Formats: sequence, structure tokens, C-alpha cells
Amino acid sequence: MRADAIDTLLVKLTNGEDAAIERVCRDYEPLLRSMVRRRLTPALRSKFDSVDIVQSVWADVVRGLRQAALCFPDADRLRAYLVKAAHHRLIDRLRQHRAALDAERPLAGRGLADMATSREEKPSEVAQADDLWERMRALCPPAHRELLELKRKGLPLAEIAARTGLHEGSVRRILYDLAKRMVLD
Repeated sequence: MRADAIDTLLVKLTNGEDAAIERVCRDYEPLLRSMVRRRLTPALRSKFDSVDIVQSVWADVVRGLRQAALCFPDADRLRAYLVKAAHHRLIDRLRQHRAALDAERPLAGRGLADMATSREEKPSEVAQADDLWERMRALCPPAHRELLELKRKGLPLAEIAARTGLHEGSVRRILYDLAKRMVLD
């Protein structure tokens, strides 16, 4: 940009003209965002983004220009003011989030699946499971109830077959027939 164009823009900016403010925001936003992004740690990125900082700086600058509290004689001073304001705003946000950042700890050694599922059953699930179990026992012939008990304990078919003296295919067939009767009942 030429020096006279910058001077004209600064005069319009100082007068609080919307077009000049938009132009300065558009021209300086990449610089400010990259400056803030370089200073953001991964922990801070989870709390806010560089855009948040830059937008709050622009809000203050626009307010200051409209109230005639800010005046920039040249582009270098405007740039220096914006960079300094963004830096101070970042420090303020860091101070606001310091307690939360200090309290947060990574869950080392725990996967997302471990955190998402609770090992404790809900009372409604227990009641539903008990009802289902009673229906299964009622449909199951007395000779096959031991097989059903072993399956409820989570034993594999091979072990159930070994304990009951039945063939593994027979155990599978008995469980399949019971499941079929449950659907039809």
C-alpha cells in the first residue's frame, strides 16, 4: 500500500468510518491470528481459539475509535497497538483459565471406551434382565437348566459341553431353540 493511501486510511479510521475499520480488520487479522496462535498451547486451545482473542481486540479498537479515544498517526503505531492489545488480551484469557488448566489432568492409560461405559448396571436394566431370566427358565425344560445357568455365567460353549457331557453342537442347538421359543412366546 502506498504511503498516501495509508495516511488517508488512518484519517478515515480515526474518524471512525466503517469502511476504513473493515479494511483495517481485514488487513491485520491474519497477522494478529498467527501471533496469537503461536502463543497458544494445546491446553489453551481447548479453552478458546485465536479468533476469540482477535475479535475481542477488534471490539475494543472499534469502541475506542468511535469514542475518539484512539488515534494512530501512522501504520506502524497502529500495528504495534494491535499486536500489543492482542498479546495483553491473550494474557488476560490465560489468567482467567489458569485455575481450570491447573486442575485438569490427562487420563493416562485410560481409553475412551473405559471412560464412556459404566460397569455398574442401572436398576431398570437389572429388573429387565431378571424378567428375561425368569421367562427363559420357564421356557427351558428342567434337563437343560444347568446348561442355561452355565451360559448365564458367561462360559464358552466348549466348557459348557465339557461340564454337561453334551456335544458342543448340541449345546448350541439347545440355546438356539430356546432363543427361538423366546421370540415366538
